[in-house]
Amino acid sequence: MKPNQVQPNEYASFYANYIAQVSDEYSLVEELEISLHRFIRFVQDIPMDKFDYRYAEGKWTIKDIIQHIIDAERVFAYRALCFSRNDKTELPGFEEDDYVMEANGTKRSIMELLTELSAVRHSTILLFKSFSEEQLLRIGIACDNPMSVRAIGFVMIGHQNHHQKVFEERYL
Repeated sequence: MKPNQVQPNEYASFYANYIAQVSDEYSLVEELEISLHRFIRFVQDIPMDKFDYRYAEGKWTIKDIIQHIIDAERVFAYRALCFSRNDKTELPGFEEDDYVMEANGTKRSIMELLTELSAVRHSTILLFKSFSEEQLLRIGIACDNPMSVRAIGFVMIGHQNHHQKVFEERYL
């Protein structure tokens, strides 16, 4: 399953940019694995003095953003689990700025953050490997918008890719 197979009715329009940032070269599960390793290698090459840098007043640090990626992936994985199990409960959104303020990402070491990101992603990979084709196509409601399980997987990857681009453009 590749991102070009996901139909526009499977996600809210504000996720289109994330899905567009995922390569069609690999399957969903392959890209979940590859993108994790690519991101960790990228972060490990960032100079240590940049992890607590803010490019403008009120902007997040690189550590904050990594913590945000972890939190968002957990939220997305929960949505994927619920929808795959045919749970019809409409799921709420989450206020990412509030999560970042409460997460204390800047007080953590970069190694702790990358270790947690890796653990969360490995759990996500196992979750997505467990889904049948039918489950991947199931659609639930999150943030008042429809979203398929497979779209959630590609959004997770695209979200991470988006933030890596932000690092390159604004932090390094």
